[in-house]
Amino acid sequence: MRFLAVLGLLFLAGCATPHARRTDVLFWNQPQREAAFRTMETHYASNVVHHGKAHPLPVGAPLLPRFADGATLDSYMAAHHVAGVMVVQDGRIRLERYGHGAGPTTRWTSFSVAKSFTSTLVGAALRDGAIRSLDDKVTRYIPELVAGAYRDVTIRQLLEMTSGVRWNEDYVDPHSDVAMMYEGMRQPGVPLLVTYMSRLPREFPPGERWVYKTGETDLVGILVTRATGKSLAGYLSEKIWAPYGMAADALWLKDEVDGTEAGGSGVSATLADYARLGQFVLDGGIAAGKPVLADGWIADATRTHSGIGAPSRGYGYQWWTYDDGSYEGIGIFGQLLHIDPRRHLVIVQLAAWPVATSEAEAKARADFVRAVNRAIGEL
Repeated sequence: MRFLAVLGLLFLAGCATPHARRTDVLFWNQPQREAAFRTMETHYASNVVHHGKAHPLPVGAPLLPRFADGATLDSYMAAHHVAGVMVVQDGRIRLERYGHGAGPTTRWTSFSVAKSFTSTLVGAALRDGAIRSLDDKVTRYIPELVAGAYRDVTIRQLLEMTSGVRWNEDYVDPHSDVAMMYEGMRQPGVPLLVTYMSRLPREFPPGERWVYKTGETDLVGILVTRATGKSLAGYLSEKIWAPYGMAADALWLKDEVDGTEAGGSGVSATLADYARLGQFVLDGGIAAGKPVLADGWIADATRTHSGIGAPSRGYGYQWWTYDDGSYEGIGIFGQLLHIDPRRHLVIVQLAAWPVATSEAEAKARADFVRAVNRAIGEL
C-alpha cells in the first residue's frame, strides 16, 4: 500500500509539472526552432481543429518567382530558413516548395498569422449573433476587466489595437509584456492572460493611437470563446476547417490548466491548409455553400483602420493592409499569409528565421512577394 501511495504521489507530481512557458519560443536557438516549429504539440498543450473533406487545390501552370537581384527560389529559401512556400492563383497551385525536411503533411506553427484566424472567427460570431456589435464594451464578455484600463475599450478597438493600454511587444526582452503575459498568480476560473491584462495601465485614450499588442488578440480569442461557449479550435472547426474542407487537422495551443487558447498565436497547420484559409477569405467566406461571416466582414476587416507610421501600409482587424488592396497575416520568425484580391492570389510562407523580427528579413520576405508578382506580370 505504501508503494502504491508513493507511486500515486509521483504520478500526481508528474501531472502537476507544467509544460515549458509558451513564451519560451522567443528564446530558442536555431536548431530548437527548426525542430520545434513542426512539433509544437509535443512542447505545449493544444486542442485539435478537425478537418473535413478536402477542398481541391488543383495544379495550375508552374510559376517561378523572378527576384530583382538575381536570386533563385532555392537560394532565397536556404538563406532565410524557409520551410515551405505556396502560391495559389485562381484556386490553382502554381508553386509548392519545401525546405528543412518539411513536406505536405508537416504542420508548422503560424505565430501571429493566427491573429487573422481569430479575427475571422469574430466575423463568424457576429453572423451567429453570439457577439452583438463591435461597439460593445469588452467587459460585456470579459467582466474581470471592468476595474482596469480596459473598462471603456470596445471590441472594435481591440481588433484595431487602439485600446490605449500600455504594452511592450519587445521579443528579445524577457521582461517585456509579450514575454510575461502568461506569468503570475492564477485566480480560479480566470484565464491567466486576463489576470495579467487587467493590471496594465492606460497610456492613451481608447481609439487614439495604434500599438501592436499580442495580448489583446488573446483577449479577443477569450471574448469569442465566452460569447460562443466554444473553444477557438472547436469554433474554427465548426465554421471553417471542416465545412470549407481543410485536408488535415490543425492544432491550436492552449493553457494546460485553464484550457484557454492563445488567440494571438499558436495555430499549427499544413502549408496547403494555410493556403485554403486564404482562399476561403479570398472567395468571400463561403463554406459548404453558405456564408460564414457577417455581411461585409471581409471588406471591413481587411481595409485600413489604423495608421502604423509606415508608407502605403496600415492595420485592419488583425490584418496588415496595403494601399494596393492586398492584405496579410504576418507571424514572427518568417510566417506569411498574403492575399491579393486583384490578382486572385494567395501566397503562404512558413519559416524559422534566426530572429523574431528584423528589417532585413522582412524586406527579403516582401521581395519574395514582389518576385511572385513579377512572374505573374504587373497589373
